[in-house]
Amino acid sequence: MDVRTFWLAGRPATGDSELTVTNPHDGREVGRHSVPTDAQVEEAVAAAHAVAEQAAALPVHARAEALAHVSRRIEERADEIARLITAENGKPIFWARGEVTRAVATFRFAAEETRRWSGEAQRLDTEPAAAGRLAYVSRVPYGPVLAITPFNFPLNLVAHKVAPAIAVGAPVVVKPAPATPLSSLLLGEILAETDLPAGMFSVLPVPNERAAGLVQDPRLPVVSFTGSAPVGYAIADQVPRKHVTLELGGNAAAVVLADADLDWAAQRIALYSNYQGGQSCIAVQRVIVEQPVYDAFVERLVPAVKGLVTGDPADEKTQVGPLVSEAAAERVEQWVGEAVAAGAEVLAGGIREGTSYAPTVLAGVPHDAKVVREEVFGPVMILQPAASVDEAYAMVNDSKYGLQAGVFTRSLDAAFRANRELKVGGVIVGDVPSYRADQMPYGGVKDSGVGREGLRAAMTDYTYEKVMVLTGLTL
Repeated sequence: MDVRTFWLAGRPATGDSELTVTNPHDGREVGRHSVPTDAQVEEAVAAAHAVAEQAAALPVHARAEALAHVSRRIEERADEIARLITAENGKPIFWARGEVTRAVATFRFAAEETRRWSGEAQRLDTEPAAAGRLAYVSRVPYGPVLAITPFNFPLNLVAHKVAPAIAVGAPVVVKPAPATPLSSLLLGEILAETDLPAGMFSVLPVPNERAAGLVQDPRLPVVSFTGSAPVGYAIADQVPRKHVTLELGGNAAAVVLADADLDWAAQRIALYSNYQGGQSCIAVQRVIVEQPVYDAFVERLVPAVKGLVTGDPADEKTQVGPLVSEAAAERVEQWVGEAVAAGAEVLAGGIREGTSYAPTVLAGVPHDAKVVREEVFGPVMILQPAASVDEAYAMVNDSKYGLQAGVFTRSLDAAFRANRELKVGGVIVGDVPSYRADQMPYGGVKDSGVGREGLRAAMTDYTYEKVMVLTGLTL
């Protein structure tokens, strides 16, 4: 099997060692990639630093066309890329195709936002002392971006860091997840087809233990990290003078109020607790149901969960595939076992086979169980009855996380109340918290992170405002 090159300042390169990527479902070898040496990592960072001023000065049309090219090429190679995602990640091909479609849109949105990205004029002669003065306010990139990306969306979450960086004229150094580097390397191949200057991007598949040097390097003033809260906040603590954006974990809640469409809610919650094998920051984990409809909802939910198709992720019919590793599946098994030992009831699932864990529904879970308090990151949901809307919303907020929440209701009053009261970055009314449109601001509060992704939001996050004041004008 050929060894894939990595991307060093826009060109293919090889190091002095290689790593193998395997399929989580069956353990077969998916691919091998070369690993950069320390000297090559230094070369990539130096190149990003050296090209920063040129990158920031790139004409809008050059940045936008590069992004549009990437969007087109991902679409042209969609089937190939989806199969690669499934092979290295274990994500069912149904979901992998969806991820590719989203990545096409992410780069397209970035190209469009680049063309709209512009400064604004502000008259200052609101007071006599400022007569004849006009401010021009523009946004300037902080500098090169270090993008540390996760395994669960190995293409689109990379796109959400790379695309806004290019859009604002910031070089980007990608450190992909060790379990799923191949999609990032393929993206590097497509980026290399553009006319972006050398040094504008690098994709460095180094092990996690080598990431600290990149994080601490002063030539990379922006660190954009997606992953677990402990790792994310450790990064922020290490580099307090850098601009750090963190998209971290969650234990997302879906609230089902008494006026909800129970059939719709049950189908959506069943699917989106288990999509990506539950390995999504906004997969449904806590299901909070208003007491009058609790029994009727459970009667609908449990069969919907049991009806999900599990198995080989390469099968077009599969809805729930394996977890990323056997260790991940074993951890989920342990947490469920602890909850059951403490009194929880298993209504569905609760069985592990290798890297796969059956879609699981738990009821009567103690308040302090890990499956309630922490992020399961597996196909497990817990059912919690609530006596009222007041109690339901309080239960959502009783979490150290605050990424997104879903509220199933037909009441506009309940919807706007949720928006006022829920301590989360996004409230999805009439659907699961797992909904995300790639152009919208996306991020959380509390231990779910700081900063926002979504193209324009991330472009703002990677830049600072700069003011030029013109004097002596006749306005």
